[in-house]
Amino acid sequence: MSTSPASPKSKQPGAKRPGAKSARRRSREAALQGLYQWLLTGEDIGAVDAHTREQEGFARCDQAHYDAILHGVVNEAADLDAVLGRHTDRKTTELSPIEHAILLLGAYELKYCVDIPYRVAINEALELAKSFGGTDGHKYVNGVLDRAAIDLRPQEVQAARQDRR
Repeated sequence: MSTSPASPKSKQPGAKRPGAKSARRRSREAALQGLYQWLLTGEDIGAVDAHTREQEGFARCDQAHYDAILHGVVNEAADLDAVLGRHTDRKTTELSPIEHAILLLGAYELKYCVDIPYRVAINEALELAKSFGGTDGHKYVNGVLDRAAIDLRPQEVQAARQDRR
């Protein structure tokens, strides 16, 4: 009997399975669910938060990032809507609740989570839109957040554009 080298699928410490979600991605998904509920019901954010925390798998998310997004978006919703409103073709209140929630989340990360590169913040919002939004909702989210990034992170966007030349 011969021993063969470990296959590429063998479990290595710290290795992620293809398609495995990071704790940060899970926190965005949980926050999105809470924001969606909040936008639809107008319920107190404390009750929404408690309900979201009861969901299966919540313990696997980055809870600090979840808290920052959920409560940050709610606290800054009017300001974030003002930023987004400059780049939408209609009032943000007229958007589908899921796209509105995704745009709020993306705008929040662009404005307040400067440790996350702007392209990553936008890409994460796109992934949420692809998973939870309408058929082509991710295209709308991409266009709005690309333009909002110019307002919220002008130096970073300009530097990225110069690097591509």
